[in-house]
Amino acid sequence: MTRDRKTRDVVLHSGIPVRPVYGPEDLASFDPARDLGVPGEYPFTRGIHPEMYRARVWTMRQYVGFGTPAESNGRFKYLMSHGQDALNVAFDLPTQLGLDSDDPRAAGEVGRVGMAVDSLADMEEAFDGIAADQVSVSFTINSMAAIVQAMYLVVAEKQGIRWDRIVTTPQNDILKEFVARGTWVYPVEPSLRLVADLAEFCARRAPRVNPISICGYHIREAGCTTAQEMAYGLAMAAAYTELLLRRGLPVDDFAPRLSFNFTCWGKIFEEVAKFRAGRRLYARMMKERFGAKNPKSMMFRSLIGGGGSAFTVQEPENNIVRGAYLALTAALSGAQTMALPTYDEAYTIPSSKAQLIALRTMQICAEESGVADTVDPLGGSYYVEALTQAMEGKILEELAHVETLGGFVEAVKSGALQAEVAREAYRFEQKVLSGEIPKVGVNRHVAQDGAGQSQDLELYRADPKVAEAQVAKLERLRRERDGRAVASALDRLRDAARGPGNLMEPILEAVRAYATLGEMAGALKDVFGEHKEPVRF
Repeated sequence: MTRDRKTRDVVLHSGIPVRPVYGPEDLASFDPARDLGVPGEYPFTRGIHPEMYRARVWTMRQYVGFGTPAESNGRFKYLMSHGQDALNVAFDLPTQLGLDSDDPRAAGEVGRVGMAVDSLADMEEAFDGIAADQVSVSFTINSMAAIVQAMYLVVAEKQGIRWDRIVTTPQNDILKEFVARGTWVYPVEPSLRLVADLAEFCARRAPRVNPISICGYHIREAGCTTAQEMAYGLAMAAAYTELLLRRGLPVDDFAPRLSFNFTCWGKIFEEVAKFRAGRRLYARMMKERFGAKNPKSMMFRSLIGGGGSAFTVQEPENNIVRGAYLALTAALSGAQTMALPTYDEAYTIPSSKAQLIALRTMQICAEESGVADTVDPLGGSYYVEALTQAMEGKILEELAHVETLGGFVEAVKSGALQAEVAREAYRFEQKVLSGEIPKVGVNRHVAQDGAGQSQDLELYRADPKVAEAQVAKLERLRRERDGRAVASALDRLRDAARGPGNLMEPILEAVRAYATLGEMAGALKDVFGEHKEPVRF
């Protein structure tokens, strides 16, 4: 007797329905020359380099930083000794918010989720024994990006290394902070001024610095859909490009150094389609809307990593498996740089063991899986090409919606985008709770009697002595530095902020005088004020 089978419905996170089978009829409007091209050429659908991983696999750049600068320095060297070839620095919340470690508002947070940095002295300690021209460094920081990047420039200066030899990527994407993450400090307009000041300064003085890493990642982590993540990333890229063009910079002078930071958790083929569609939409935007001539200005250079929100507290070792799929997805998506969350990230910041497993996961993917053997191995698949076209349509719909809100910057000021993301987060969570979105170990195949829970999970625990040590070091710095030089530098920074000029030179002067991060941020707050978040439902 034949049992009736009902085909289950599939609708992707972006709202795209998926059919059981795809064929040539799904590509009736597909033009290979226009939509696909060849790898390394406009519109870069198949990847931004002709040979991709056959010539060089992705850069492995785990997100690292905790406790004191000395502890972070030790972890940097540990990962580099195991094959990591770049650094991605995490800062604690006080540093991200421009607060010194002895600020009462920093209590309980010093060194907890990243490295505490109060002054140039901390950056010198964090990069002790690491030559600034031998490793590329990302800084995951935004409202304080200009100050942190200035500190690193002075570290290089003290190491005797020219600024045109250093490669850094300060995230410096304040718009996504307003939408999704919350470590904003100043109102929107002066925040954008700081972003542009850093980008303009680097274009002229430190040309290998990637001055803005446009970050859809955090907006997706906050709850937006897959298509919204790419649409918002492209909209932010357009907003920053317009900002720099208004400064009088030619597009080809800065666009080759713009980069992107995106996540890739979820369904593999949806994520691959997101990046393929995003690459060609970005290339077309830079060429047709902004008049870029240099092909490098049209390249969507991406750090792709999984989001910690894809991992679960329940049955934490399952996250190792999820991490392997994330690495595969990032590789199939054409990442230039990869960073994976660690299996303990649903609990706390990573242990050294968990970080080594994540690093090994990327290395196994690169060297054993075969995914790096040919460029865009999914190219030409009926499903992937049809899905890429459907994803392009969804992204364009979301971009058009942002325009109805007055454009990205105005939508941030009004709080409209924040409300949009919050609504999507609620819908997603409801689907997880109902089981519509499966999570093994959470709403499917849940181990009974605690059998799936690890008995020997090594967890990082914040040490309260970190804050005591950091505050003692800060007190010593304030006693030993030239107080008059610091006061003079802060006055100059305050005066410069009142005028229209670029703020990087006065920031560098204050950094060299060992003004603290909190003092510099405070001087700017005296002029700019602080942002008040709009609330909408």
